[in-house]
Amino acid sequence: MSAVATKLNKNDLITPHWHEKAGEIQKYGTVVRNLPIGLSEQVRTEIAGRMNQLLADTLTLRDLYKKSHWQVSGPTFYSLHLLFDKHFGEQVEIVDALAERVQTLGGVSIAMAPDVAETTRIPRPAKGREEVPVQISRLLQAHEIILKDARDLAHRAAELGDDGTNDLLIGDVVRPNEMQTWFLSEHLVQMPLVQAK
Repeated sequence: MSAVATKLNKNDLITPHWHEKAGEIQKYGTVVRNLPIGLSEQVRTEIAGRMNQLLADTLTLRDLYKKSHWQVSGPTFYSLHLLFDKHFGEQVEIVDALAERVQTLGGVSIAMAPDVAETTRIPRPAKGREEVPVQISRLLQAHEIILKDARDLAHRAAELGDDGTNDLLIGDVVRPNEMQTWFLSEHLVQMPLVQAK
Protein backbone atom coordinates (compact mmCIF):
# COMPACT_ATOMS: atom_id res chain seq x y z
CA MET A 1 0.00 0.00 0.00
CA SER A 2 1.08 3.54 -0.58
CA ALA A 3 2.74 5.51 2.21
CA VAL A 4 0.23 8.26 1.45
CA ALA A 5 -2.98 7.79 3.42
CA THR A 6 -5.96 7.02 1.23
CA LYS A 7 -9.60 6.77 2.10
CA LEU A 8 -10.66 3.12 2.15
CA ASN A 9 -14.19 1.92 1.72
CA LYS A 10 -15.60 -0.95 3.77
CA ASN A 11 -14.90 -3.59 1.07
CA ASP A 12 -11.22 -2.63 0.88
CA LEU A 13 -10.78 -3.54 4.55
CA ILE A 14 -11.94 -7.14 4.05
CA THR A 15 -10.54 -7.80 0.56
CA PRO A 16 -7.16 -9.56 0.38
CA HIS A 17 -4.61 -7.61 -1.63
CA TRP A 18 -2.67 -10.56 -3.00
CA HIS A 19 -1.22 -8.98 -6.13
CA GLU A 20 1.30 -6.88 -4.22
CA LYS A 21 4.63 -6.28 -5.97
CA ALA A 22 7.72 -4.43 -4.89
CA GLY A 23 11.48 -4.65 -5.19
CA GLU A 24 13.70 -6.42 -2.72
CA ILE A 25 14.25 -4.57 0.51
CA GLN A 26 17.72 -6.14 0.94
CA LYS A 27 19.90 -7.84 -1.65
CA TYR A 28 21.27 -11.33 -1.00
CA GLY A 29 24.94 -11.15 -0.04
CA THR A 30 24.63 -7.86 1.81
CA VAL A 31 24.31 -7.08 5.49
CA VAL A 32 22.36 -4.35 7.22
CA ARG A 33 24.68 -1.44 7.85
CA ASN A 34 25.31 -0.33 11.42
CA LEU A 35 23.60 -3.29 13.07
CA PRO A 36 24.45 -2.80 16.78
CA ILE A 37 25.78 -6.27 17.67
CA GLY A 38 29.39 -5.21 18.22
CA LEU A 39 30.76 -6.61 14.94
CA SER A 40 31.88 -4.53 11.98
CA GLU A 41 30.06 -4.61 8.67
CA GLN A 42 33.11 -6.25 7.10
CA VAL A 43 33.15 -9.09 9.65
CA ARG A 44 29.40 -9.63 9.39
CA THR A 45 29.57 -9.69 5.58
CA GLU A 46 32.32 -12.32 5.55
CA ILE A 47 30.75 -14.53 8.19
CA ALA A 48 27.20 -14.27 6.81
CA GLY A 49 28.46 -15.24 3.34
CA ARG A 50 30.27 -18.28 4.65
CA MET A 51 27.33 -19.20 6.88
CA ASN A 52 25.07 -19.18 3.81
CA GLN A 53 27.37 -21.69 2.11
CA LEU A 54 27.18 -23.91 5.20
CA LEU A 55 23.42 -23.40 5.28
CA ALA A 56 23.07 -24.49 1.64
CA ASP A 57 25.09 -27.64 2.36
CA THR A 58 23.08 -28.36 5.51
CA LEU A 59 19.78 -27.92 3.66
CA THR A 60 21.06 -30.43 1.12
CA LEU A 61 22.07 -32.90 3.83
CA ARG A 62 18.65 -32.49 5.45
CA ASP A 63 16.99 -33.38 2.14
CA LEU A 64 19.34 -36.34 1.59
CA TYR A 65 18.15 -37.71 4.92
CA LYS A 66 14.49 -37.44 3.90
CA LYS A 67 15.22 -39.06 0.51
CA SER A 68 17.03 -41.88 2.27
CA HIS A 69 14.19 -42.20 4.81
CA TRP A 70 11.64 -42.66 2.02
CA GLN A 71 13.73 -44.92 -0.21
CA VAL A 72 15.63 -47.20 2.17
CA SER A 73 14.97 -50.91 1.74
CA GLY A 74 16.29 -54.30 2.78
CA PRO A 75 16.78 -56.14 6.09
CA THR A 76 17.80 -52.96 7.94
CA PHE A 77 14.79 -51.01 6.62
CA TYR A 78 13.03 -50.42 9.91
CA SER A 79 16.01 -49.26 11.95
CA LEU A 80 17.42 -47.06 9.16
CA HIS A 81 13.99 -45.67 8.26
CA LEU A 82 13.68 -44.42 11.85
CA LEU A 83 17.33 -43.30 12.13
CA PHE A 84 17.20 -41.30 8.88
CA ASP A 85 14.02 -39.56 10.02
CA LYS A 86 15.54 -38.76 13.43
CA HIS A 87 18.62 -37.27 11.77
CA PHE A 88 16.39 -35.33 9.36
CA GLY A 89 14.62 -33.73 12.32
CA GLU A 90 17.93 -32.81 13.94
CA GLN A 91 19.15 -31.27 10.67
CA VAL A 92 15.94 -29.19 10.50
CA GLU A 93 16.94 -27.65 13.84
CA ILE A 94 20.49 -26.98 12.59
CA VAL A 95 19.13 -25.35 9.43
CA ASP A 96 16.97 -23.03 11.49
CA ALA A 97 19.86 -22.07 13.79
CA LEU A 98 22.16 -21.31 10.83
CA ALA A 99 19.53 -19.27 9.00
CA GLU A 100 18.71 -17.27 12.11
CA ARG A 101 22.41 -16.56 12.70
CA VAL A 102 22.75 -15.17 9.16
CA GLN A 103 19.78 -12.92 9.88
CA THR A 104 21.25 -11.91 13.26
CA LEU A 105 24.42 -10.85 11.46
CA GLY A 106 22.26 -8.60 9.28
CA GLY A 107 22.39 -10.83 6.22
CA VAL A 108 19.78 -12.58 4.10
CA SER A 109 19.56 -16.37 4.55
CA ILE A 110 19.56 -18.58 1.48
CA ALA A 111 16.18 -20.27 1.41
CA MET A 112 14.79 -21.51 -1.90
CA ALA A 113 15.60 -24.93 -3.39
CA PRO A 114 16.92 -23.63 -6.75
CA ASP A 115 19.31 -21.26 -4.94
CA VAL A 116 20.43 -24.03 -2.62
CA ALA A 117 20.96 -26.41 -5.56
CA GLU A 118 23.25 -23.97 -7.36
CA THR A 119 25.19 -23.16 -4.17
CA THR A 120 25.72 -26.49 -2.39
CA ARG A 121 28.98 -28.40 -2.68
CA ILE A 122 27.30 -31.72 -1.89
CA PRO A 123 26.97 -33.88 -5.02
CA ARG A 124 23.43 -34.46 -6.25
CA PRO A 125 22.25 -38.06 -5.78
CA ALA A 126 20.44 -40.14 -8.37
CA LYS A 127 16.68 -39.58 -8.53
CA GLY A 128 16.03 -43.29 -8.12
CA ARG A 129 16.53 -45.66 -5.22
CA GLU A 130 20.07 -46.68 -4.29
CA GLU A 131 21.45 -49.50 -2.16
CA VAL A 132 21.78 -48.85 1.56
CA PRO A 133 25.62 -48.68 1.61
CA VAL A 134 25.49 -46.06 -1.16
CA GLN A 135 22.87 -44.03 0.72
CA ILE A 136 24.96 -44.11 3.89
CA SER A 137 28.16 -43.28 2.00
CA ARG A 138 26.47 -40.23 0.44
CA LEU A 139 25.31 -39.06 3.85
CA LEU A 140 28.79 -39.54 5.33
CA GLN A 141 30.38 -37.59 2.47
CA ALA A 142 27.93 -34.73 3.07
CA HIS A 143 28.67 -34.76 6.81
CA GLU A 144 32.40 -34.57 6.12
CA ILE A 145 31.97 -31.53 3.85
CA ILE A 146 29.89 -29.79 6.50
CA LEU A 147 32.16 -30.70 9.41
CA LYS A 148 35.33 -29.49 7.69
CA ASP A 149 33.68 -26.21 6.73
CA ALA A 150 32.04 -25.68 10.13
CA ARG A 151 35.33 -26.18 11.98
CA ASP A 152 37.21 -23.86 9.64
CA LEU A 153 34.49 -21.22 9.91
CA ALA A 154 34.38 -21.56 13.70
CA HIS A 155 38.13 -20.82 13.85
CA ARG A 156 37.71 -17.84 11.51
CA ALA A 157 34.78 -16.49 13.53
CA ALA A 158 36.89 -16.73 16.71
CA GLU A 159 39.77 -14.86 14.99
CA LEU A 160 37.33 -12.09 14.03
CA GLY A 161 35.81 -11.87 17.53
CA ASP A 162 32.46 -13.38 16.50
CA ASP A 163 31.95 -15.56 19.56
CA GLY A 164 28.24 -16.04 18.84
CA THR A 165 28.91 -17.71 15.50
CA ASN A 166 31.80 -19.72 16.94
CA ASP A 167 29.60 -21.02 19.76
CA LEU A 168 26.76 -21.90 17.37
CA LEU A 169 29.06 -23.74 14.99
CA ILE A 170 30.76 -25.87 17.65
CA GLY A 171 27.71 -26.61 19.79
CA ASP A 172 24.90 -26.78 17.23
CA VAL A 173 26.66 -27.90 14.05
CA VAL A 174 29.89 -29.78 14.77
CA ARG A 175 28.75 -31.87 17.74
CA PRO A 176 25.43 -33.10 16.26
CA ASN A 177 27.04 -33.81 12.87
CA GLU A 178 29.83 -35.79 14.53
CA MET A 179 27.25 -37.84 16.44
CA GLN A 180 25.22 -38.52 13.31
CA THR A 181 28.40 -39.52 11.47
CA TRP A 182 29.21 -42.04 14.20
CA PHE A 183 25.71 -43.56 14.10
CA LEU A 184 25.83 -43.88 10.31
CA SER A 185 29.37 -45.26 10.18
CA GLU A 186 28.48 -48.12 12.52
CA HIS A 187 26.02 -49.38 9.89
CA LEU A 188 28.90 -49.99 7.48
CA VAL A 189 30.97 -52.14 9.86
CA GLN A 190 31.07 -55.76 8.67
CA MET A 191 29.97 -57.74 11.71
CA PRO A 192 27.97 -60.97 11.75
CA LEU A 193 24.61 -60.76 13.48
CA VAL A 194 25.43 -63.91 15.46
CA GLN A 195 28.88 -65.29 16.10
CA ALA A 196 29.13 -68.97 16.98
CA LYS A 197 32.17 -70.56 18.64
